[in-house]
Amino acid sequence: MNYWLIKSEPFKYSWDQLVKDKKTFWDGVRNYAARNNLKAMKKGDLAFFYHSNEGVEVVGIAKVVKEFYQDPTTDDPNWVVVEFAPHKKLKNPVPLSVIKADPRLKDMALVRLGRLSVQPVTEKEWEIVCDLAGENT
Repeated sequence: MNYWLIKSEPFKYSWDQLVKDKKTFWDGVRNYAARNNLKAMKKGDLAFFYHSNEGVEVVGIAKVVKEFYQDPTTDDPNWVVVEFAPHKKLKNPVPLSVIKADPRLKDMALVRLGRLSVQPVTEKEWEIVCDLAGENT
């Protein structure tokens, strides 16, 4: 299994909306590195759901339920989507400030590549963030 982080501005699409919808496809990605990360995702992989711009924290865990296919919001074949379902709301959201303050996470893509909307997360980073959230891994 691989681990990821997906970002969304809560006013555009929030964790609560994903829970309400039960499933969504992750569209609108127009960055090649983020697109390549979507293409690398496999069914069953887990992703931190991160609220960007407001909240600025990891709030939940989503699960890949369908691997990449053509983004239905564009005719451009370069862009793809992945379908996610809510897996678990975190007991305690983990703010970016806490992640940045933890020296064990200094190399995490969220710290180094802050603007990338779809990012890989190492297994060790996953465990640390889950621990910070009060979750068992």
